[in-house]
Amino acid sequence: MSKVIAGMTISLDGFVNDSSGSVASLYSDLETYQNTEPYKESIQNTGAVIMGKNTFEMSNDPEWYVDYEFQVPIFVLTHTLPAQQPKPAGKVSITFVLDGVESAVKQAKSAAGIRDVAVIGGASVTRQCIKAGLVDELQIDIMPILLGGGLRLFEGSEAASIQLDRINVVNLPGGRIHMKFRV
Repeated sequence: MSKVIAGMTISLDGFVNDSSGSVASLYSDLETYQNTEPYKESIQNTGAVIMGKNTFEMSNDPEWYVDYEFQVPIFVLTHTLPAQQPKPAGKVSITFVLDGVESAVKQAKSAAGIRDVAVIGGASVTRQCIKAGLVDELQIDIMPILLGGGLRLFEGSEAASIQLDRINVVNLPGGRIHMKFRV
């Protein structure tokens, strides 16, 4: 049975991007990270991806998904459809979901079959999925940097109600720490 796995890289002080909105410093080790077991396992086990519209639009290349590491159906949670629909490419299809996170997870699970659904990119989408009780596992990578500002993944009293059971912690090259929790 598939699991819904929310994952994100954060700074040591808890930010998912810097004060200008950039995530570049959180992925300074990207080439090294792509050769790690957690990364390879995630690619192999993922059958569908959920992301927010901001994450979907982050790249300057409108067809970034053609070479995206997750060659699976992508479900983009949004309030508005884009002016131009992306074309399917390989195993990637893009579905814009206008009717909420529950619908996005339901559609992604159907597309993923027995494989996992990865919630990638977008602190808001991750928080919505957790708040709705739709996340089975939370995978957090911590980079050993301090951003001092930006967007936090968790903030406020709602975060205190989340119950986590540690599954494992792995020290990766470059100082990255990969943590996996059951929600």
